[in-house]
Formats: sequence, C-alpha cells, structure tokens
Amino acid sequence: MATFPKKLQVRLDARHGDGNFRELPVLSGRIDFTSNDYLGLARLPLAPSTLTPGTELRGSTGSRLLSGNHPLYEKAEQKVAGYHRAAAALIFNSGYDANLGLLSAVLQRTDFVFYDSGVHASIRDGISLGHARSYRFRHNSLESLQDTVQKVLGPQRPPGTEVYVVTESVFSMEGDGPDLPPLSAYCAENGFRLILDEAHAVGVLGPDGRGAAVAMGLEGAVFARVVTFGKALGCHGAAVLGSQRLKEYLVNFSRSLIYTTALPPHSLESILQAYNMLESEAGVRAMKALRQRLASFELEVDKAGLNQYFTAARGAIFSCLPGGKQRTRHIAAALQEAGYEVRPILSPTVPEGQECLRFCIHSYNTTGEIQEVLSILGRKLLEAENG
Repeated sequence: MATFPKKLQVRLDARHGDGNFRELPVLSGRIDFTSNDYLGLARLPLAPSTLTPGTELRGSTGSRLLSGNHPLYEKAEQKVAGYHRAAAALIFNSGYDANLGLLSAVLQRTDFVFYDSGVHASIRDGISLGHARSYRFRHNSLESLQDTVQKVLGPQRPPGTEVYVVTESVFSMEGDGPDLPPLSAYCAENGFRLILDEAHAVGVLGPDGRGAAVAMGLEGAVFARVVTFGKALGCHGAAVLGSQRLKEYLVNFSRSLIYTTALPPHSLESILQAYNMLESEAGVRAMKALRQRLASFELEVDKAGLNQYFTAARGAIFSCLPGGKQRTRHIAAALQEAGYEVRPILSPTVPEGQECLRFCIHSYNTTGEIQEVLSILGRKLLEAENG
C-alpha cells in the first residue's frame, strides 16, 4: 500500500495535538438535543410511494441537463417556490451544493461581496470560488457592514459593478440572526443585492415555517434565498429561490448543478411529501409544539439563571458558551453520560475562544427533558466556575 503523504500526516497530528481531532460519531440513542430534525419529520415512517408502479427508478441515471431531470423536479420546484412566495426555485443536491453553485456562478470579477463573519463554510467556499472581491463584516452588525462598505467603495462604487451582501436568517452555531428590515433597507437604498441563507429558518420561522424573509414581508427585497430540506423537513436537498431569470442563469452557469448526478425520484417525492406535511394538520401541530418547546427552553434557562452563558436565539438553536475548550468538552461529556445528546462545537468549526455547547430543540423534546438537561448543565457550570 502506498505511504501516506508526510505533510498530510503533520496536519492530522496537529489536530490530535490541539484537541480538535474530528471523528464520525456513532448514533447513541441518547435524548436528542443535537440533530437538525426540528419537527421530527425524519422520524416518521416512509409514506407509500405515489410513483406509478413499474416506473420507479432507484437512481436518477444522470445529471439534470442530460437524463436526470425527472418530471417530479418541476412539480417539486413549483411547490417549493409557491410555499416560500418566490417566483422560481431551483433544486440542488444539498445546501452545500446550493451555496457553492449560487455564489461561484453569480460573483463576477468586477463585483464586490460583503459577508457576515459567522456565515457557514459552504458560503465561504462559494465566495472563494467566485471571482468577486470579498470582505467580511462583524457578526450581525449593520454598522460594521456600513463601515466596511465605506472603506472599500467610498462614496460611490465603480461603474459596472454589482455589490452583494450575504448573511443567514438563523446562524447554525450561534442560533441568532441579523435585524433583517434595516439590513434589507440599507441594501435597497444602495442598490446592493441581498443573499439570505434560510437553512435553519425553514419550518421554524414565519407563517407555516416559510422562513424569516416571509415572516417579515421581505421576500421581494432579497435577490436570492437558500432553503434546505435536510433540517426541519427531514429529507434531503436544497433550493435556491429567486427570479425566473436567476434560475435560468444558474441552469447555465452553476457548476454544482450542471456537473453532478441529479437527485433520484424518491428524493423528490420525499420533498413534496414534506411540504405537504407542513401544510397538514399534523405539520401545524408539530410547528406549534416546537414553538412551545422553544418558549419552554428560554423560560427554563432564565429560571436557572443561565442567561449569561447563552447567546440570543432566534430559531431552534441555543448556543451555550461555558468558557474555553476544556470546560466545553468536560460539560458535554457529563451531559452525554447522563443520557443527553449535546455536542461540543470546537475550533476550527468556531473560532478559538468561542467554543460552545449547541442545543437543538425539537417538537418531540419534553418539558421534563429540557428541565433536566438544563439542571445538569447548571450544576456543571457552577462546578467549573468554583474550580
């Protein structure tokens, strides 16, 4: 067998040495405070297939531009676009593919892109593959964005350029989000194009889980939104929402769409079933139950006097900062030993000094589970503070 490259081994050894080595976890059976299955839809049994018997395909057989554009794509994209009040939707194989494909295709060499410092790795990678000049602004700070724009562009941007601003409605680690109305107003006033990742808002925020943009009546002010199906919807894939012209452009220039095998028909059917579930009485009950659990978690955090450790949450993610890597690891291990699946989030996923415990709340978590996990958390934080 060929030897492993020494410089790659050095990088692995460094991960071991600094305590940041990653390993694939084994499903534990603990009480779930980690998964993105906010509404519990991934736990439901598979619905019977509605595909015509004898026509089911195990795979898609090719890319969408060749043989893989199954008729269910059009049906699913119309459903997704209508649900999120967008002119058009284009389905990608994952949220990572959607961000990569959108940003790498749209950002041109003469353009400028300003992005929140907390954006997901898929957004960063998409920006790096694009050709625009990119600049980071302080997390959730409109003032920082304005200052950065002023320093970079001055009073007027160069002619023939586009300016894009990229953020998320709910950030995957912090659980917070920007103040969208003034942010969108600032972009509109200056002719900037706002791109919004709504991955953790779908099924959680807005009327019937349509996302933050719809909740605030801003869907018409956003150039592109990214929604994903692998979180609250409990299936797989993602979509870019925007104008019909944007969809046509991406079909022609988005490499992560053009050069990959399409989703199989059963995946598309699962997407349709998930959106139908959101519109059903069961979906409404699940979203109501989730909001009740979110309120319960916030109340119990306050009652336990733990507010100082938590960032302000907008959706179903609550981020607790115990103070340092070792303390975060130790408390996570204690929670897991007690039967609660709570994961420590360490660098390089988050910057050093911002290590956190990430609590994801679900419609199926009980008030008793919430009280108990926070009780253990409170005891361990007190022990850590007292040395």
